[in-house]
Amino acid sequence: MPPAIGVIGHVEHITLGRVARLPRAGDIAHVTDLHVIAGGGGGVAFFQLARSSAELHLFTAFGDDDAARVVEDQVRTTRAHVHAVRREQPHTRDVAMIDPEGDRTIVVIGEPLHPRADDALPWEILDRLDAVFFTAQDPALLARCRRAKRVVVAARRRDCIIASGIEVDAIVGSIADPRERATRGDYPVPPRALVMTDGARGGSVETAAGEARFATPKVDHVVGSYGAGDSFAGALTYFLAAGDDVLAAASQATRYGAAVLSSIEPLSAQAALP
Repeated sequence: MPPAIGVIGHVEHITLGRVARLPRAGDIAHVTDLHVIAGGGGGVAFFQLARSSAELHLFTAFGDDDAARVVEDQVRTTRAHVHAVRREQPHTRDVAMIDPEGDRTIVVIGEPLHPRADDALPWEILDRLDAVFFTAQDPALLARCRRAKRVVVAARRRDCIIASGIEVDAIVGSIADPRERATRGDYPVPPRALVMTDGARGGSVETAAGEARFATPKVDHVVGSYGAGDSFAGALTYFLAAGDDVLAAASQATRYGAAVLSSIEPLSAQAALP
């Protein structure tokens, strides 16, 4: 039987394209090969999970402008159940610039829109989910997620994790990002597992039993790195929901993060999950 999974957090309006080099002070950067997608940390992980047989639920917030309508139209093209609250403000827009080496730099316009525990959404669904991927900002909502069998949280939500006071099953992030890099000991209530990706070097899983490494597939040429980490996080959540232990789940999820490196636009390059 396919797992039941929830994604809780922001889905942003992304304008994505190439630049000859990143702009410096006073520069004007011309962005080419443009793509407009529904992305962001919650969005990319959501679309990765939508490429699976899972029963999928998205809990998010939309603004009240054209950008919100573009994002909503894209997420509703999937077979997922979309549970959303409307905010009376512009939807968050991002401009993601990809340099010739495939690295991405992102400019975020406005604050990401997230659902909160006091929003009138069907939170009782969380009680029967096999896993939740959480990238929202409300500690009370994260604590509510603990009723799901497994809770996976983006490492960039460190303050929210600490404030919630709960033990999460996995925190996932990148060791290359100072906002995400951590050890289990950095959390007053340590997660059961801390998963840190490390680019072409693979990554690590830290548990109470110690640290174990996992490898990643070799990629000869990186076209664009936007969405790789979030595709990995979505796949990790899927394999945890399916019953894998965290090291096995991380080892399998690397293929899904690596898949999007072959394209500037990640959603069309995401590999299908079981």
